[in-house]
Amino acid sequence: MPRRRRFPLSKNLLRSTMLVGQMTLVSRILGLVRDSVIAAVFGASHETDAFFVAFRIPNLFRRLFAEGAFSQAFVPVLGAYKAQKTSEETRALTNAVTGVLAVILLLVTVAGVLAAPVVVAAAAPGFLKDPDRFRLSVTLLRLTFPYLLFIALTALLAGILNTYRHFAIPAFTPTLLNVAIIGCAVWLAPHLAQPIMALAVGVLVGGILQLSLQIVAAHRAGILPRPRWNPAHPGVQRILRLMLPAVFGVSVAQLNFLVDTLIASFLREGSISWLYFSDRLMEFPLGIFGVALGTVILPSLSEHHAVGDDVLFSDTLDWSLRLVLLITIPSAVGLAVMAGPILSTLFQYGRMSELDVIMSARSLVTYAFGLSGFILVKVLAPGFFSRQDVRTPVKIGVVALVSNFVLNLALVVPMQHAGLALATSIAAFINAGCLLHILRKRQIYRPRPGWRLFLARLSLAAAGMALLMNRLDYSQSQWTDWHMAARALHLGPLILFGIVAYASLCFIFGLRPQHVAQPGPRL
Repeated sequence: MPRRRRFPLSKNLLRSTMLVGQMTLVSRILGLVRDSVIAAVFGASHETDAFFVAFRIPNLFRRLFAEGAFSQAFVPVLGAYKAQKTSEETRALTNAVTGVLAVILLLVTVAGVLAAPVVVAAAAPGFLKDPDRFRLSVTLLRLTFPYLLFIALTALLAGILNTYRHFAIPAFTPTLLNVAIIGCAVWLAPHLAQPIMALAVGVLVGGILQLSLQIVAAHRAGILPRPRWNPAHPGVQRILRLMLPAVFGVSVAQLNFLVDTLIASFLREGSISWLYFSDRLMEFPLGIFGVALGTVILPSLSEHHAVGDDVLFSDTLDWSLRLVLLITIPSAVGLAVMAGPILSTLFQYGRMSELDVIMSARSLVTYAFGLSGFILVKVLAPGFFSRQDVRTPVKIGVVALVSNFVLNLALVVPMQHAGLALATSIAAFINAGCLLHILRKRQIYRPRPGWRLFLARLSLAAAGMALLMNRLDYSQSQWTDWHMAARALHLGPLILFGIVAYASLCFIFGLRPQHVAQPGPRL
């Protein structure tokens, strides 16, 4: 049996996760600034609804072809090559994958631009009854869709960099998209006949900048691939076989969001924008922690599987799951309790009204309910993909997607857009629960002792934090009356108080750093 490396495992993964999280934090903060600028300049209107649809479509394809299915298929194969084959064979793989992916992406991008009216009609059929909004969405999509080409190639280079343990630049790269959109919204929009077009230009420019930075980083690291058209390469064939079903399996959450957008297009004006703003706040902890942890553990799990270290594989999953719940449970509670104040502080300026904040807060509360589920999927799915098993997550994804659709139909009438968010959250827990059940049933994941007491401590600490924060909150009308500085001066201490309260209660209830920092002995 391979020698177990308990302490280096946790420390190295935690250090890498913190590094990626820090870089992602910068991007997410700029993302909130970006959304604040959009809210102030454009508000929640039919124009922003049109842009968010045009932006969400290439983002969905990005998750399907780039950060989602492709990365989950490519990184395990690349990790196996790196662990078992020569550097020349590994470089031949990256060269072939780059060439084949670039051609496929180019064809998909051209098809997407030409078929923009069909794509918009499929994604937001409710827009068909509003010809102006439909035409605007089509025009915006033709500018934003080429973003897919640049961001997917960016994801390819990020996968290579992450496999070679270069995590910082790939995590920092998304900041360039936010900078580009902010710049175009502030300086380009006033000079255009249709100011909203500036946001689409920002998306395109951001994609070019992101790819450029990744090329420079890969070149400096000496791992920049040289594209070769070689679809017959066995590694490429293996990735394609893994990727085709994984397109669906890893992107269930995004498909659920797309279904939400489709149904929301039939609701009152502003519904899509309200869902977007609440989703963006929910994505803040999801992006900082969930994406960071999923990015870091996939190469590690792939290598543990490649060398046959099943114990270390299971311990890595166990450590990751504990860390997920330690962070996401209080984050979800905090987002739900402080939904209105956070939205007011970040977005309620210019054309963003108090009604927009109230409506966005409703969906933020129901999205926050599913935060742990969303991040658990990002940790549990690599448990399958690292073993090059894509069929199981696909089957589970079908169950989650169908569940989301049924729940959407059941909840949209009584709860409107907030019901769509709640349905997506419940579907995330269904997805995560099924993944966890199969991992345990197959003895891939064997939980370490102490889980019941660990969960009890977290739940009590989070509940106590919620009660304390709720007593210090103010009415929504007060947040609306305050100017930016006053909102920030009140919100900052409230958030800090919540963090201190949660940490203190965790300590009081007996939770210590060593319960998460490293695995304990097996019984």
